[in-house]
Amino acid sequence: MRYLPNGIWMQKADTHTIEEIGIPSVVLMEHAAGRTVEILEKEGIDCSNALIICGSGNNGGDGFAIARLLHGKGKQVTVLFAGKKSSMSTECKLQSDIVRNLGIPIVTEVTDEEYTVVVDAIFGVGLNREIRGSYRILIEQLNEKSGRKVAVDIPSGVCSGDGRILGVAFRAELTVSFQCEKLGTVLFPGKEYAGKVIPVDIGIDISFMKEIREICYTLEKQDLSKRLPERKPNSHKGTYGKVLMITGSDGMAGAAFLSAKAAYISGAGLVRIYTPDSNRMILQQLLPEAVVSTYTRYDETELERLLDWADVVCIGCGLGQNQISAELLKGTLRKSNVPCIVDADGINLLSHCHELLFETDHPVILTPHMKEMADLMGCSVSELQEERFTKLAQFTEQYPVVCVLKDARTVVAERARRFFVNTAGNQAMAKAGAGDVLAGIITGLLAGHMEVYEGAVLGVYLHACGGDRAKEMLGSYSVLAEDLITGVGICMKEAEEKIG
Repeated sequence: MRYLPNGIWMQKADTHTIEEIGIPSVVLMEHAAGRTVEILEKEGIDCSNALIICGSGNNGGDGFAIARLLHGKGKQVTVLFAGKKSSMSTECKLQSDIVRNLGIPIVTEVTDEEYTVVVDAIFGVGLNREIRGSYRILIEQLNEKSGRKVAVDIPSGVCSGDGRILGVAFRAELTVSFQCEKLGTVLFPGKEYAGKVIPVDIGIDISFMKEIREICYTLEKQDLSKRLPERKPNSHKGTYGKVLMITGSDGMAGAAFLSAKAAYISGAGLVRIYTPDSNRMILQQLLPEAVVSTYTRYDETELERLLDWADVVCIGCGLGQNQISAELLKGTLRKSNVPCIVDADGINLLSHCHELLFETDHPVILTPHMKEMADLMGCSVSELQEERFTKLAQFTEQYPVVCVLKDARTVVAERARRFFVNTAGNQAMAKAGAGDVLAGIITGLLAGHMEVYEGAVLGVYLHACGGDRAKEMLGSYSVLAEDLITGVGICMKEAEEKIG
C-alpha cells in the first residue's frame, strides 16, 4: 500500500523531517532535483533545450536546482523566474544565486523561442487559491508551448487535496512527485493535468502517516498476494462459504449471472441465486455451477430459510424496484445474520427507507455509483463530487455500513477507518454490468471469511486490476463485463503464484 496525502500533510512531513529528523531543507531540495533529472533521463525526455519556470517558494528552488544539474550535463537551459524576489524562500534564493553565478540565463517573460521540454516549478502543494492575473496568463502561455511538459511535484494550479483546478493549471504529461503521489493528482480532473505520475524517494520521513487516519491510501499489485484469503489444501466447497445472490428480475437475468459468476471466480465455494422463476432456465444454462432457487411472489418463510443457509448475501443486482423487490430487501436486512452486500436497485430502494440500516445487527456493504449515492444522501451529484470525502465521512458516521462509492476513482469508507482510494482501472470498464461484477467479487471474498472493510477494499482493487488486464487484451472499446471476470481470474492466479 502507499499513502496519498494532501498538501497539508505533505508539508507536515517536510517540517517533521527537517526539524525532528534533522535533514536540512536544502538537502531535501538537492535530492528532489537529482531524482527529477534521473526520471527525465529514464523517461527519455529530450532536455537539450530546457525551459524551467520557477516561483518564489521551495518548489521554485527545486526548479533552480534542476536547471543547475541539467546545465552541468551540458544542456541548454533557460530559467523563467515567475515569482517576486522579495518573497523568495531562503532555499530558493540560494539556488537562484547559484544559477545566476553559473551564467544560466534567467528571464522574466515568455518568448517565442521553442524548447524541447518545459518544466513547471511555479507553485508547490500548498497552493489553495484561484490563480489569476499574470500567473494565469503565464500558465496559459506555457500550455500553448510546444515541447514535452513536466511538472515538479504537482502541476501548478491543481489542488493537492481534491484535484480541483484552481482557475487554470499547467498541463503536464509527466509529474515527478516527491516522496508520495498527492491525492489531487489521483482524483479527477487533477489526474488529467498530471499525466503520468512517478513518485520518487527524496528522504522525507512519512512513517508517522500510519497513525493518521485522515490520510488516504491505495493498493499496488504486490499487495494482492498478501491480502488474498487463504486456500487450504485440506478443504471443501463449504470451507469457502455459501453465497446467496438475491438478484435479477424479469428480463434482467444478466445481472444475476454476472454477479454470481464473479462470486465464484473470486473464491466462493457455493453460490445460490434467488431470482424470479422466469430466469431459471437461462441461468442454469449460463452458469450450471450455481444452484437456482426461484420465486413468483414474496415468500417470507422461504427467504428466511435461504438466509439461514447462507454465509454471505448479495442483494440488488438487476433486482428491480417493484413491491416484491422492496419486501425482499426489507426481509433480508431485518432477518439476515451474515454480511450483506447491497447493490444497484437495492440501494435505490434503500433511499426510501434509510431506517433499515439501523435495524440490522450484521455487517452491511453498500456499493452505490455517484447518482445512487446522491439520491441516498439527498444531495446533487455535483455536490457529492465536490465534497465526496466530507459527505462519505458524515454518512458512515451516521450509518453503520461500509460504503463503496463507485466512480472513476472509487472510494471505500467505514466509520473510524482510513479512506481507500482506488487508482487502478480504466475507461474500458465503463460498460453495463461492471457494477454487478464488482458486487459479486466482494461477495466471493467475504465468503472466504475476509473482514468486511478489507474485503470491500480488496474487491474494488481486484475488479480494477481485472479491468486493466481486460483492456490489455481487448483495448478500450471492446471490453464487456464478463471480460472483467476473466481479467480478475488472471490477476488472482498471478498473485497466488507469488504467495510463499
